[in-house]
Amino acid sequence: MGQVLERIAVPALALLASAIAFGLLLAVYAGVDPLEAFELMYQGAFGTWFSWQNTLTRAAPLILTALCTALPARLGLVVIGNEGALVVGGVAAAAAGIATSSAPSLIAQLAMAIAAMAVGGLWIALAGWLRQWRGVNETISSLLLTYIAIALMNHFVEGPLRDPSSLNKPSTWPVGDANMIGPIPGTDVHWGLVFGIVACLLIWAFQRFTTWGFAMEVIGGNPKTARMMGLDVGRYVLLACFAGGAASGLAGMVEVAAVHGRANASLAVGYGFTGILVSFLARHNPLAIVPVAILLGGIGASGGLLQRRLDLPDAAVVVLQGILFVAILASETLYGRDWSRLWKWRETG
Repeated sequence: MGQVLERIAVPALALLASAIAFGLLLAVYAGVDPLEAFELMYQGAFGTWFSWQNTLTRAAPLILTALCTALPARLGLVVIGNEGALVVGGVAAAAAGIATSSAPSLIAQLAMAIAAMAVGGLWIALAGWLRQWRGVNETISSLLLTYIAIALMNHFVEGPLRDPSSLNKPSTWPVGDANMIGPIPGTDVHWGLVFGIVACLLIWAFQRFTTWGFAMEVIGGNPKTARMMGLDVGRYVLLACFAGGAASGLAGMVEVAAVHGRANASLAVGYGFTGILVSFLARHNPLAIVPVAILLGGIGASGGLLQRRLDLPDAAVVVLQGILFVAILASETLYGRDWSRLWKWRETG
């Protein structure tokens, strides 16, 4: 119970500290009333049904990209190539959609999903392979792979897959209106939200109730002990990295098939980088990723309202996310402390 409370209290304190720091920043440098700003953020994120739909739409890719960090973290890996897997997954989905544009919509959508998950999974598995068999740090390699992914996207979007009619904003050929994924009935939120929630539930059950999940926890705790027990660490590393990349690639497919209808520079808008923050704030717990992604999605959705009402830059919420990320990293030192000893010292001192 103490560990559960700790895992709730520490992120909550990080959120509180970030809010205070952001409020001071607004008051000192922007001359804005922090309470008014936070009230507007709440209204922009959760104040109306329209705000809720906007928040949930933004949360959908965050849930999927967060899994790209959360799954390898089970093995003690720090993978931050979420944006790269989303981008290459989106391009692969667009290519598959173009190739199957004349097929039945269900076949085309399945082809886009499979292509996106396969390419995104292989992209992050490459970082895992470099870590396991070449000793390359997975954090650095996955980050560098992100920039390679964006360069590849630009190549295909402006080259082989470019639609000649896309003049001002180079884009691929459209996947076709018939192959687009419609919204959840009664809402304007696309099905990516459902995909993300289902993925989190399945991964939690896999980690909690299967021997593979237990083996991954053992490897994350002590790789040397895992090898002594006969576990194939390399195979588990590749599995976790591939699954995480596949989830992020699926986010790219959803952005193509449910939002843009084609691949272009709009794929690289930072959902993958925010997914890293979601994963760390959720302590890499698949079940906690969903509410955290909704919270971060709400923060992102409120940026426009801050710009209109308080004349703040739309990127002001990105500053808050940056402060929050630093606070989360700093709060890592608070886990595992014996707080009862501190409480007794305060009582006696």
